[in-house]
Amino acid sequence: MKILAVFIGGGLGSLARFGMSALVLKARFPNFPLATLLSNFIACLVLALCVTVFKDKIDNSSWLAAFMITGFCGGFSTFSTFSYETVLLAQQGQILWAALNICISLLLCLAIFWLLLVKP
Repeated sequence: MKILAVFIGGGLGSLARFGMSALVLKARFPNFPLATLLSNFIACLVLALCVTVFKDKIDNSSWLAAFMITGFCGGFSTFSTFSYETVLLAQQGQILWAALNICISLLLCLAIFWLLLVKP
């Protein structure tokens, strides 16, 4: 049951990631990988909510944890794309954008966990 939950959650997360990219491409944000930043932030937010606000429901249902945490959040977030886009920015001489991508991504994603897990 868990394998199926991860499979379906991962597929839905990947589709959501694809949709995020399509939406952001229409916004024409030329020098910054905004779709990846938003996808990673939202995946961190969902995961943080799963382990804090919805902890009782998630803990009582191992298939739901597999679906949401491993499947959906794993499919929606993308560290590999973040890394690739950051290196591309640096290779194109856009060092400031690359550094901003690293700093903003890390600070936002860590901050959401800090706010929900450490500071309640």
